[in-house]
Amino acid sequence: MKVQNMKKKLLIITGGGDCPGLNAVIRAICKSAKKHGGWEAYGSIEAFNGIISEPVNIVKLTKSKIKGIHVKGGTILKTTNKGNPLAYPKVQDNGDLVYTDISKELIKKINKLGFDAVINIGGDGSQTISQALFEKGLNIIGVPKTIDNDLSSTDITFGFSTAVQIATDAFDKLVTTAASHNRVMILEVMGRDAGWIALHTAIAGGAELCLIPEVPFNLKSIAKTIRKRYRNGQGFVNIVIAEGAKINDLTIGTNEAGDYHIKLGGIGNALRYELEQLGVEQDIRVTTLGHIQRGGTPIAFDRILATAFGVKAFELVLEENFGTMVNYHNNIVSYTSLKEAVKKYNFVDAKHYLIKTAKAVGISFGI
Repeated sequence: MKVQNMKKKLLIITGGGDCPGLNAVIRAICKSAKKHGGWEAYGSIEAFNGIISEPVNIVKLTKSKIKGIHVKGGTILKTTNKGNPLAYPKVQDNGDLVYTDISKELIKKINKLGFDAVINIGGDGSQTISQALFEKGLNIIGVPKTIDNDLSSTDITFGFSTAVQIATDAFDKLVTTAASHNRVMILEVMGRDAGWIALHTAIAGGAELCLIPEVPFNLKSIAKTIRKRYRNGQGFVNIVIAEGAKINDLTIGTNEAGDYHIKLGGIGNALRYELEQLGVEQDIRVTTLGHIQRGGTPIAFDRILATAFGVKAFELVLEENFGTMVNYHNNIVSYTSLKEAVKKYNFVDAKHYLIKTAKAVGISFGI
C-alpha cells in the first residue's frame, strides 16, 4: 500500500496594531511555503483570538486569498491588542475583569489542530509573547512589525517608512497654512515611547521644534523659540511632537479594559494649553494624525522589506530554527533570537546621528 505524505501546516498570526506591509509579509510566506515543500498556510483571525475562540476562527490562505494583497494596507487576518494569551482578559460572573495565563491551553490547541510551526508578525509586545510561547515548547518564528521602529535588534521595521511618509506629507501641508496665517502649527504623531517618527518627520519637513519622549523639554524654552520666530506679528512655527512625549513628567492618554497599553493621544492639545498659559499670543492650532499613519498603501520600500522578511521567516521554519526573529541589519536580512529581540527597547539615543543632524540645521528640542 502506498502511504500518502501528509502536508505540513503553518499558522500565520498578525498581532498588535495594524501596519502597512503586513499583507506583503503574509503573501511572501504563503508563496514561499507553496514553492518549498508544498506547506499549507493558514491564518488565525485577530491574532491568537482565532485559535482561542470556540469554534476556532482560522482561514486557509489559498492562492486566491493572497493574490495582489501586497499593495493593500492593514491585514487580511485582522488584528487586536486584546488577545495576549499570557494575560488573557476574562469577565467573571460578578462582572470583574481578570487576566489569566492560558498559554499552555493555547499551545495544546495549536498542536491538536496539526500545526507544525507558527509565524507571529508583530511588535515588541507580540514578540515578548512569542518568546514566552517558545519557552513553553511552541515552534514559533517572529517577524518584526511596527510603525514605531522600537525594536532594537533590527535597524528598521516595515511600516515605519510609510508612517514617516504620511506624517511628512501632512507636515508639508501644515507649513503652507502656518505661513499663510502666521500661526503656530503643532503636529502630533505616533511612536509611543520612541520618537523615531517625530524625529524623521521633523528633519524631512524642516520643523522649528521636535519634541520626543527621550529628550525632556522645557515649556518656557519652547515659548522663547516661538517668540523669536515672529517680528511685528509676522512669522510662523511648525512643531512636531510624539504622542509619548511628557509634559511635566505626565503622559497623556487613557486606559482601556483588556489592553495593557495606555491609549496615547492628546499631547498636542496639552502643549497648546500650556503655551497659552505661558502667554504665547500667537494663534496655535493642533493636528493629530493618529491612525492615519497606520493606514493605506505601503510605500515601495516597505513592500520590499516586508516581502524579504516573509521569505526569510519561512526559511527559518524550514531550518527548524525556532525561537528566532527575522531582522534587518547592515543592509542584510538575517535573524536573531527572540530573547535578544525583546531584550532592549529601541529608544532614540541622545548621541544618534539624526539628533546631531537636526540640531545642525536649527531644529530645537525645546531644551
